[in-house]
Amino acid sequence: MHSQDKRNQNYSVNKFESMLKTKDLKFFDLCEFEEIVNHYIDISDFTKTKKAIDFGLNQHPSSCELLILKAEHYILTNHYESAALIIDDLLVVHPENEIIYQHKAAILSKKNLHEDAIEILKIGMRFCHNCSEFNSLIALEYLYLEEYFMAKEYFIKCLNKDERDNHSLYNIIYCFESMNDNLGAVSFLNEYLNNNPYNEVAWHQIGRQYFEIKMYEQALVSFDYAIICDEKFVGAYFELAKTLEKLGRYNEAISFYEITLSIDDPTSFAFHRIGECHLILGNDLLGLKYLKKTIHEDPLLEKGWISLCNYYLINKNYKEAIHYINKALKIDDSNYFFLKIYSKAHKEVGLLEESCIGYSKLYYNNNYDIKICLEWVEVLLKLKDFKKGIEVLNELISKYPSNSKFQYFLAGFYMMISNNDEASFFLKNAYSISPSEIEVFYEVFPSSITNSLVKETLQF
Repeated sequence: MHSQDKRNQNYSVNKFESMLKTKDLKFFDLCEFEEIVNHYIDISDFTKTKKAIDFGLNQHPSSCELLILKAEHYILTNHYESAALIIDDLLVVHPENEIIYQHKAAILSKKNLHEDAIEILKIGMRFCHNCSEFNSLIALEYLYLEEYFMAKEYFIKCLNKDERDNHSLYNIIYCFESMNDNLGAVSFLNEYLNNNPYNEVAWHQIGRQYFEIKMYEQALVSFDYAIICDEKFVGAYFELAKTLEKLGRYNEAISFYEITLSIDDPTSFAFHRIGECHLILGNDLLGLKYLKKTIHEDPLLEKGWISLCNYYLINKNYKEAIHYINKALKIDDSNYFFLKIYSKAHKEVGLLEESCIGYSKLYYNNNYDIKICLEWVEVLLKLKDFKKGIEVLNELISKYPSNSKFQYFLAGFYMMISNNDEASFFLKNAYSISPSEIEVFYEVFPSSITNSLVKETLQF
């Protein structure tokens, strides 16, 4: 909005609000009411929107513009039937008003009648002066229907009308990606760039497509061009750095991530990637410094906590791993990765009760990863909680009936409580599934090597 228009709107709004306070009725011309109503719609003050429309229609009862705004207000407040009644009446009187068709399409779209919305928009397009808005609205309806090819075609019409319409360009590429057609996107963007060689968005997008199809050298060139077009294009620096990582050029990647920190506010993503690159290069102190900056900058970024705690786990610094994972769990106490680290770290230092709590939370949050479940069962075995172990293993076998390890473990647990019949039954099942894994059984339950039950069951 131009400054003069803005001043006019502010004057009208102030005049209207003064009237509401003093209850001293004033006359407003039609343009003023339109400005007032649009102002309240823009700031989502729908109570005052309604008041302004009611006052306006009292003074200008036959105004098509105010009736359209009333219908828009109904749409925004989810009163679609009321909006439809107004729009249908207006179409009879003003069958060539393009805005009315847009509102009718919006109502149909809100009711998930997207095909009908498209047909209405196509009719309304006959009366429009600039079809780009209609093409964009039709494209959006096709997106709702997940008909990405048709959506793409209509967004292309928008772009053909205005080659600087980056919003449509983004949507075109989104459609290609939704169709898993990266090569199609590359072809389209190359053609577009032939006519628009200085469009940084197009270079950035084609770089992303090359990255997806693992053409990393071409991606680097594309991101370079995006930066040449706009030297403060932070997204292009990020993508360039990610590509350099893929090529194993970690020092260069770090330098480009650092550039983003100088152009814009620091981001946890940049700190995290810099930290990871330093760790790969063996710069552990710098790596840890940036990982700690990551969690300080954005405590909600789980990757930061995971990378930091995994570093300490790998390097067997379990005290620090436990320290940081406890902090992470205070932020999200049901996070799968956090609980996994918590369980493993406590298991490694012999805090089996705490480890068991972590594995239990993982399990009862419906995380049935086989490796994690086996680790939990091993902890239960060390705790001699045979009852719980048997309960859990029976549940796991019902989920994974062909997994021999669960059956071997269950046989071993039954042996621990001298339930020979059940032990024999599950041992026989386990051996029939995978005879070679009997060695794991012997390793976990060493007394079974000389146990007569095992020999009799397997007829050794």
